[in-house]
Amino acid sequence: MIDMDKFDKVLRKVEKPARYIGMEKNSVKKDLNKVKVKFAFAFPDIYEVGMSHLGLHILYNLINEGEDFACERVFAPWVDMEEEMIKEGIPLFSLENREPVKNFDFVGFTLQYEMSYTNIINMLHLGEIPILSKYRDENDPFVIAGGPCAYNPEPIADIIDLFVIGEGEEVILEILEAYKEFKNRKGERKEFLKEVSKIEGVYVPEFYQVRYNEDGTIKAMEAIVEGVPKTIKKRIIRDLDKAYFPEKLIVPYIETVHDRIPLEIFRGCTRGCRFCQAGMIYRPVREKSIGRLLELAEELQKNTGYEDISLTSLSSCDYSELPLLISKLMDRYEDKKVGVSLPSLRLDSFSIDVLKEIQKVRKTGLTFAPEAGSQRLRDVINKGVTEEDLINAVGYAFKEGWSNIKLYFMIGLPTETEEDLLGIRDLGYKVKDIFFRLPKEKRQGNLKVTLSASCFVPKPFTPFQWVGQDSIESFNKKIDLLKKNIRDRKIVFNYHDPKLSYLEAIIARGDRRLGKAIIKAWEKGCKFDGWSEKFKYDKWIEAFNETGIDGDFFALREREIDEVLPWDFINTGVTKEYLIKEYEKAKGEELTRDCRLGCTNCGINRNFTGGVC
Repeated sequence: MIDMDKFDKVLRKVEKPARYIGMEKNSVKKDLNKVKVKFAFAFPDIYEVGMSHLGLHILYNLINEGEDFACERVFAPWVDMEEEMIKEGIPLFSLENREPVKNFDFVGFTLQYEMSYTNIINMLHLGEIPILSKYRDENDPFVIAGGPCAYNPEPIADIIDLFVIGEGEEVILEILEAYKEFKNRKGERKEFLKEVSKIEGVYVPEFYQVRYNEDGTIKAMEAIVEGVPKTIKKRIIRDLDKAYFPEKLIVPYIETVHDRIPLEIFRGCTRGCRFCQAGMIYRPVREKSIGRLLELAEELQKNTGYEDISLTSLSSCDYSELPLLISKLMDRYEDKKVGVSLPSLRLDSFSIDVLKEIQKVRKTGLTFAPEAGSQRLRDVINKGVTEEDLINAVGYAFKEGWSNIKLYFMIGLPTETEEDLLGIRDLGYKVKDIFFRLPKEKRQGNLKVTLSASCFVPKPFTPFQWVGQDSIESFNKKIDLLKKNIRDRKIVFNYHDPKLSYLEAIIARGDRRLGKAIIKAWEKGCKFDGWSEKFKYDKWIEAFNETGIDGDFFALREREIDEVLPWDFINTGVTKEYLIKEYEKAKGEELTRDCRLGCTNCGINRNFTGGVC
């Protein structure tokens, strides 16, 4: 345990000390001397962000249910806390027992966002754990990582000992059980890595080498240790009703990003939006039954006291029995003033009955994601919604008393023209007109339309993984065009920083050579890169220059269809042939139907069973 006198002294000097004290309702504190395997779940961002992540709550409770295992939480300390910890010589520690992370058997990072990688390096450094895996010895923990960004693990392959590809509930217990046995045998570090590399979904980077062509593209990736798999197959949970889901959630003392019950209703998506990585990597769709969801809602509400149940999934309106689920939840919780919310609504599956149900307790803002300003571009990305869908949905919402509407778009999508861009403005103005066409007595509240534009980042395992990203200069011109053309007090235009999106694309599509640049950026003071006030773009560019990395090569370059991609060794179940076919259809502005309406032959039902397949 860390020195408590020093800890108390430090807490008096920092903003939000509740980030570092633990002891919240439903947290689990075990005697670390009595368990066989100690796992530190490390979230590479601040407490408020990490505590809003459902995956943390699932794995935390799952591991702690094992008698031989303990899971404790670790978050990135904010800059004020880090300064004080360094001053006092306090290493990075867990919340539950305030144990230095270097004393755990595993430090497990979740990779939610590429721009958190400098925080991972910083946390290892603060935890006194060697940054590069090759320098760790028998006294160091194993550094493990999973989450969506692990689908291209290569940029941090030299830092992480083992990656989990896919869903973690089953595989994590298999790894911990294997370690428990290994610890009894007192085996060597490399021996354990070789053993777990045979577990489906586990990737140990040091057992593979990458060879390059003269033009810098990848020639081949080869196993250099006998017996390790050539391809890594993702793990999926086949039956979500039987899958582990906690009946208690830790309730923080301070406000977090999402202060509510996250009720996961299904995994996967059948829509096939061509820009969306999650829609491809999380296939097939697997739903939880209404009975199981009501059971979980009951326990979670009782154990947390939260007043909002958020129905989470990639596209919650696609849950096959959504109206019935919502009406049952509302019948049960309306008197207790517990509301039900949907994170965002698909315009075409929008139901006024659903809306009427969820507004019984309280009205929140409504969020829709048309993604593109014109029908042509929505067809390119296979969004499958029309302007008429938007007009109908917004019309219903205004009649029912909503007045705060958010619309999400992306700029820089493949084949985008100025006309497509100005379509974003046009949709904003149309929404405003719908509101003011209502008779005065029927308008409720003050209208606010927010148009939010992110910069498109081509991601692995999508039909757009071969596309070159727009340059920063091009993004800025497009943002300026919209800023000049959106001039209305009722319409707010927000946009992402193109420089950040450029770096995200470099890392998202990068290979092993990027690791040294990420470490160099951290050495130059880069951390909390996703926070605009902490983002140091110039330091990143210096790091690339000093390590010989050409950012444009990874972000802006269009890939050849037959090029070996850094992530080709991972099998997500969706075939490369399908992605190529979808890329070609995008160029021809052709739609692909929702696969609930009939198989589109993506390959998932040949590689994996379960779900609608």
